[in-house]
Amino acid sequence: MLAFLPALSLAGFWLGGEAVLVAVALGLPAIYSVVYPHGVHRAEHLARLPLSSDLVDISSAQAMAEQVVERARTANLSTACFMIEAEGLDTIGRRSGNDSVEVLRDMILGRLRGMLRRDDSAVRVGDSRFIVLLGPSLRHDLETMLTLAARFQRGLEEPLETGTGTHFLSVSLGFHAVPASVTDATGSRLVDAAQTALSEAMANGPSAIRAWSDSMRAERSARLSLLGEIDRALARGQIQPWFQPQICTSTGKISGVEALARWIHPERGIIPPGQFLGALEEAGQMDRLGEVVLQHSLTALRGWDEAGIDIPRISVNFSGTELRNPQLVERIKWELDRFGLMPGRLGIEVLETVIADSPEGVVARNIMELSDLGCHIDLDDFGTGHASITALRRFPVNRLKIDRSFVSHVDRDEEQRRMLAAILGLADRLGLETLAEGVESVGEHALLAQLGCDHVQGFGIARPLPLEKVADWARAHTARIAEAQNLGRSTG
Repeated sequence: MLAFLPALSLAGFWLGGEAVLVAVALGLPAIYSVVYPHGVHRAEHLARLPLSSDLVDISSAQAMAEQVVERARTANLSTACFMIEAEGLDTIGRRSGNDSVEVLRDMILGRLRGMLRRDDSAVRVGDSRFIVLLGPSLRHDLETMLTLAARFQRGLEEPLETGTGTHFLSVSLGFHAVPASVTDATGSRLVDAAQTALSEAMANGPSAIRAWSDSMRAERSARLSLLGEIDRALARGQIQPWFQPQICTSTGKISGVEALARWIHPERGIIPPGQFLGALEEAGQMDRLGEVVLQHSLTALRGWDEAGIDIPRISVNFSGTELRNPQLVERIKWELDRFGLMPGRLGIEVLETVIADSPEGVVARNIMELSDLGCHIDLDDFGTGHASITALRRFPVNRLKIDRSFVSHVDRDEEQRRMLAAILGLADRLGLETLAEGVESVGEHALLAQLGCDHVQGFGIARPLPLEKVADWARAHTARIAEAQNLGRSTG
């Protein structure tokens, strides 16, 4: 209606002069705003949406989704949203520079748009995240959506050629479809559901695909609930380490313990770390968790010394957030002095992915300085990331901690045995100690000892123990080892 205002104003001037012209020019917009109080603003807002932009913020993406949902509702059709994460761009940026990453982003978006129909749209909503909105269609059932997700994934994971070389990315996807029968759908709900599905995919990745489900809604509510309780849990000491023993395969003696965070919730009981570590990271509390675990661990180690319990070392996991703290080394030095412990009594566990992604900068400097201080550096989850032999030589690693995926059923699986033997051979040639985690049976323990693995830990040795139970377990284990040695001497 407003589009005809110039013509109506001119006609009014011809027919009635200036008075009519003024009445038309001022009256029609006022009448329209009364008749259509919301529609005009909504229409103008939707018209301003950056449908052809390459990068939008999440609120604009939700408004775009709202436009698509309204079109689908009007036509009694369905629609859907994909959230896509290109994993690995940050690593490429550190190695090849931001210009290469920007080129890759454009290439990914171009590929994505090349796989869409005319009524579909795709934009970038973050450094490595993309959103796809499917135009209204007769159906978007689960089978169709999974097929389309797999197609997107295959297309985007094809090698990308730039001036800095060939690059390979992993792509995770989450999606949600809104059937025509759903009348209360909104753009923000559609995007939020797809984002939640993507988070689930990334937690199970790399290269995972997940569809939104009602169970995710419950899990998300539980996560948000935990997020609100984290500060109180840390302040009240509900989050603290339990300790899992590590055994030397040649002597059978305790060679150390690993500190593993546990949340002892007053109502829910023991909450596994997989359920709350993500919430801690989201709340920006990983540094604080690290401080809590380190202080409890050093307190425990000094207490065992005073009680005459021989536990040579305690290993603590350090997150990427902690390792990026420029004050980390000074803090650890101060804590060791405060507890009167030598640096060699503390093991620093670093994920393999951190080693691979951080060849330079604060992380590398912290690892080097902690090693120079005398701390023992363990490379955690070895075999699941992308650390090269060159990276192993560049960082001062003392021990490879072999991931449980290489240990499970090794006594019954010949191919698994060959793989494990290759890893142990590599470690031996590099002069590194080895520790196998996830050992669950006597057969696995025995074979690892035969293959030359130096240390083992897992449920087959002992489950993680609360502080008050470690001393009793250690005394009982030491007694068993002494008894076995005496038995061996008496029968020899």
